[in-house]
Amino acid sequence: MTANIDKLFDQLYPICRSITGDGIRESLKIISNHLPIKVYSIKSGTKVFDWVVPKEWKLNRAILKDLNNKTIIDTKDSNLHVLNFSYPFKGTIHFKELKKHLHTKKDLPNAIPYVTSYYKKNWGLCMSHNQFLKLKNKKYKVFIDTEIKNGFLNYGSFELKGESKKIFLITSYLCHPSMANNELSGPLTMIRIYEKLKKLKKRKFTYRFLLIPETIGSITYLHKQGKEISKKIVGGIVLTCLGGPNTKISFKLSRNSWLNQDSKIDKLAKHLSTFESKNYSSRDFSPLGGSDERQFCSPGYNLPVIQAAKTVYPPFGKFKEYHTSLDNKNFMKIQSIEKSTEQLYIFLEVFELLAKNVNGKMKYGEPQLGKRGLYPTLNSPHTRKSSNNTKTDNRKQLNIILSILSLADDKMDIIDIANFLKISVLKLISIVNLLIEKKLIEKI
Repeated sequence: MTANIDKLFDQLYPICRSITGDGIRESLKIISNHLPIKVYSIKSGTKVFDWVVPKEWKLNRAILKDLNNKTIIDTKDSNLHVLNFSYPFKGTIHFKELKKHLHTKKDLPNAIPYVTSYYKKNWGLCMSHNQFLKLKNKKYKVFIDTEIKNGFLNYGSFELKGESKKIFLITSYLCHPSMANNELSGPLTMIRIYEKLKKLKKRKFTYRFLLIPETIGSITYLHKQGKEISKKIVGGIVLTCLGGPNTKISFKLSRNSWLNQDSKIDKLAKHLSTFESKNYSSRDFSPLGGSDERQFCSPGYNLPVIQAAKTVYPPFGKFKEYHTSLDNKNFMKIQSIEKSTEQLYIFLEVFELLAKNVNGKMKYGEPQLGKRGLYPTLNSPHTRKSSNNTKTDNRKQLNIILSILSLADDKMDIIDIANFLKISVLKLISIVNLLIEKKLIEKI
């Protein structure tokens, strides 16, 4: 059954999520109606490498009022109005003290910023800068009703089995409150990709799907599963910010590429960025920002995991709505999610073909193509321009066939061949499959 992505967005968007707590559990429960995820729970206080799983955080309500009880901001209007992971606070304080705990964004004066303090005890409120400018030098009533207690960090995972036990990882995060592109585009795209992969009669790889709170979730997952996945992984993609207005998928390459040691997934991302530049681009790996690819690519693991985004966030891209209330359904379009799914599914289709190098089955001399319907049966000035008797393409197909057969020596994969011929791998796929069908080449 195909998920109604638009309806699902409306269910998930209002939930106040953080890196732990009821919000992420509620979100995983809703998503489990569309992805067969198993939810895992890791206790607060658990040591995971250099980190510790934090306590749970829950927002009940936060309000700022003046002394006349006039409400200035209220989390009933937006759950961004409170510092995420804010400790509880109740009291009447002077503006001079209050403003130390107020967060705004001057360059976007109508936007409520998303601000966190996960690992340092603090309390705070967030508002638009225009709201802040209306405050006077007087006292205000602050009411922040939150709960911080021992509990669990939760994440969801499952596998879609393939012919091989080799794993392709598809991961995204759930940990932000009401934001669209930066929070929900990844999980929604994941659902769509799963629906497409599930319909395939044959899948080369086993696909592992993973929904985690960002950073602490991937660190926790690697602490638990890192050794196991390191032995099996062939590639992976972190899905983020895929619903914005940009048309291209931008691939952040893996740490392997950064070190001039391209993995197959880096090769494919670079190739598509060169030969299919209308739909794809690439950027270098950097540990200075990004998402969970930083953890999967960390030196101890150095996994072949890239990031896919359409709207690249700071410091490497322009996404002014990033981490603000302006990242909403007006900014993130459902149509863009669907397009991103199509683009990424093509990527996965090609990657499946990269599992093995190609090798010609006939070592000596050219194979007889005519008897296989791949060469003109009449050799004349008229038919010389055609790949067969019926298809005239100025020998494009025939030339590619002859080139592939000459290059198929078990030393090159399809990307290597496409790069050598300076053409898009997408133009090769159907011909490669045809030659496999005709038993002229095989994947080794």
